[in-house]
Amino acid sequence: MKLPIFTIILLLFTCFNTSASEAATATISLTEHWVGYAAIAIFVVAYIVVIFEEQLHMRKSKPMLLAAGVIWFLVAIVYQQMGDNHSAAVAIRHNFLEYAELFFFLLVAMTYINSMLEREVFDALRDRLIIKGLSYRKLFWLTGMLAFFISPVADNLTTALIMCAVILAVGKDQPKFIAIGCVNIVIAANAGGAFSPFGDITTLMVWQKGLVEFGDFFKLFLPSLVNYLVPAFIMQFALPLGRPAAISSAPVQIKKGGLVIVGLFLLTIITAVSFHNFLNIPPVFGMMTGLAYLKLYAYYLREFNNTHIDKSDLPTSHSVEDDFDIFDKIAKAEWDTLFFFYGVILAVGGLGFIGYLTLTSNFIYGELGATTANILVGLLSAIVDNIPVMFAVLSMQPDMSQWQWLLVTLTAGVGGSLLSIGSAAGVALMGQARGQYTFFSHLKWTPVIALGYVASIGMHFWLNG
Repeated sequence: MKLPIFTIILLLFTCFNTSASEAATATISLTEHWVGYAAIAIFVVAYIVVIFEEQLHMRKSKPMLLAAGVIWFLVAIVYQQMGDNHSAAVAIRHNFLEYAELFFFLLVAMTYINSMLEREVFDALRDRLIIKGLSYRKLFWLTGMLAFFISPVADNLTTALIMCAVILAVGKDQPKFIAIGCVNIVIAANAGGAFSPFGDITTLMVWQKGLVEFGDFFKLFLPSLVNYLVPAFIMQFALPLGRPAAISSAPVQIKKGGLVIVGLFLLTIITAVSFHNFLNIPPVFGMMTGLAYLKLYAYYLREFNNTHIDKSDLPTSHSVEDDFDIFDKIAKAEWDTLFFFYGVILAVGGLGFIGYLTLTSNFIYGELGATTANILVGLLSAIVDNIPVMFAVLSMQPDMSQWQWLLVTLTAGVGGSLLSIGSAAGVALMGQARGQYTFFSHLKWTPVIALGYVASIGMHFWLNG
C-alpha cells in the first residue's frame, strides 16, 4: 500500500516527540545535528522491523529496546561533548518514571487476566456460548456485544482473543463467518476499550496523565457504541444463513475461586480509581495494592484449599487440585509487550529530547488546528501502532479543552480498527485465525468501518461538543 508523501512526512513528525519534561531539560536543539538525523534513522529502521514481526520471526521488543539504548547513547555523548553532563540523565529518569508507572499497572492487570484464564473463567464463558446452538447472525451480534462490554475491563486484546476462540469453534465449517466475525470483534473490542481507562493502553496513558478524570471517559460511551454499531449493522447482511452444528460436549466449569478472582479484580479497579480521585495518588499504587488482594487469596487457595494428598501415591498425570501459583501468573505476563512499551517510550522520548517537540506541535496543532489534528491521529493509528502516536500527543502537551482530549482518546482508540494492523487485537487475530482472517479480508470492510469512524466523531460533536 502506497502512502501519500504528505502522510509519510506527517507520520514521521508526529511520532518523533518527547516526554513532558523537554522544555525543562532540553537546552540544546539537535534537530539539524548529525545525531538528530541518526536517531530518526535508527527509530525508522527499528519500527520497520516491528511492522514485519511476523515475517522476520523477531519479537517486536528487540529492535525497540536496541533503538532506545542507541538513541540515548548518542544523545548523551553529544551533550557531554558540549559540557552538559546532567540534562540527558534527568530526561531519561523522567521517561523511565513514566514507563515504570505504566509497567506496574499493566503487570497487575495481566496477572489478574492470567489468573482468570487459569481458573477457566473465559473458557467457561466460551463453552456456554457454543452449546446454545445460536444462528450465525445471533452469534455475530452476541460475540460483538460481549467484546464491546468486556474490553473496558479485560482490555481489547484479551477480549478479542476470547471471542475469536468462540468464532473459530462454532464457525469451523464457515470461513466466511470467521472472517466477518473477526472483523466485527476487532471493531467491537477497540470501540469498547475507548471509553474506559482500562480498555486500552492509550486511554490508560491519558488517565494517568490526569488529563481526563475517570468518570469523564464514559462521555465516550455513545460515540464508541456508534463506532461499533454502524459497521456491524451493515456487515450482518453478508453473513451466511443458518446455524452451526450444536456441540454436545459438557461445558468447562469454572475452577474454585475463579469468580472470587473476578470480584477481586473489580475491587482492585475500584481501589485504583479511589486512590486517584480522592487521594490524588497515582492509579498504579491502587493497582499494586490490588495485587496484594490476589496474592493473599492465592495463599489461601494453596494452603487452605488443597486436598493435601500425598503426591507420591498418585499417577504422574494427576495434579493436585488448586495448586495455584501466583508467581506463575506473573511470569506469564506479556513480557514482549511490556518491553516493547519501554522501547517506544524511551526512544520517542529521546527523539523528542533532541528537539522535535516544537516543530511537531507548531505544525500539527498550530497550523492544522486541534480538531483536524486529533482526527488525523486516528487515521495514523491505523497505520502505526496507537501507543507511540498517543505518547507523541501527550508529549507535545497541546493546550486543549477536555472535549478535545476526549476526541483524541476516541480517535486513537477506534482508528486502529480501519486496518487489521492498526491495533493489537487485529494483529493477534490474524495469527489466531491464520488464513481465514487476513489483512485483505479486513481491508474489504474498511470503507464501512470508516463510516463508523466518522459517525462516532459526529456523535461526540453532537453529544459532548
